[in-house]
Amino acid sequence: MPHSWTRRDVLKGALLATAGSLVASPSRKPANAAATAKIRYIDIHTHLGAFYPGRELTAEGLLQFMDEHGVERACVLPLISPESAPVAQPTSTALAAFKQFPDRIIPFCAVDPRGVTVPPQRTGHIAGVKGLVDILRRYQEAGCRGIGEHKTGLPFDATQNLYLYEAATEVDLPILFHLDDLRNPDTPGLPRVERVLKEFPKLPLIGHAAGFWASICGAATNADFGRYPEIPKPVEPGGALDRLMEKYPNLYGDLSEPGGEKAIARDLAFGREFLIRRADQLLFGTDVLMPEQKIPQFELFESLNLPAEVQRKIYRDNALKLLKLETKT
Repeated sequence: MPHSWTRRDVLKGALLATAGSLVASPSRKPANAAATAKIRYIDIHTHLGAFYPGRELTAEGLLQFMDEHGVERACVLPLISPESAPVAQPTSTALAAFKQFPDRIIPFCAVDPRGVTVPPQRTGHIAGVKGLVDILRRYQEAGCRGIGEHKTGLPFDATQNLYLYEAATEVDLPILFHLDDLRNPDTPGLPRVERVLKEFPKLPLIGHAAGFWASICGAATNADFGRYPEIPKPVEPGGALDRLMEKYPNLYGDLSEPGGEKAIARDLAFGREFLIRRADQLLFGTDVLMPEQKIPQFELFESLNLPAEVQRKIYRDNALKLLKLETKT
């Protein structure tokens, strides 16, 4: 689609160029720097299916995207809750892709905790935490390495969500969650997230989306949880993410989709230092969900000239460790 340049585009380009001269090496990187990166990515966040009508991403299409960008393996996340997607993307789709490409696809599973019944209710299809555990174990035995994308209309620490967190802890599967003003909502400071981190210290929680990444800034507001920031926009210190990641080692950040990219790009100097400071708790991701989707993360992160150790942790090692994956040479 043709693009008419605005003053904002010019300012953004100037900022990126200036920041690049400050943090990148003098040599200009190729346009598709990600494809030539020495460290092959583990993508923590992709989808299969037709999120938008007529724009289906197939397993073959996903592998083509991966090969073009130097991605070794990708996690395929189902979307099953009514708030999560226009058309559901079931766990069976992720498992079918894994069966077709077992060396490249890492399947996740999803369960909507609103299907759970507890006493004194008459037992329904999923009876309490035990019912969730039974479902998750079956998915785990089929090859699933995580739960997500967890994306419901319930508050983040709603009772039924707590059942899922308890079940996930029992089966030892991390949860990748979406958080904004509508899906798993919280408020500035992320008190609901902190409650869960405190109650389930052995459960890895991987945060994602506008509300989560707005919390990189100490001045985040409720309105920021439902929108992406302007670029450039300075990050004020004292954000909930730094505080919570410092206090709770089981909190991770998924750098995919516009939220993760814009959280770093809005203030490149702060963003680069955040990536270095929290390198042990950040995961590379794209949120690719349709053919020919533009993913700015590759070029953005390469432009920051991050230390090799930081790149390796964020691009692949953290995912390998968190998902208990075998290391490939």
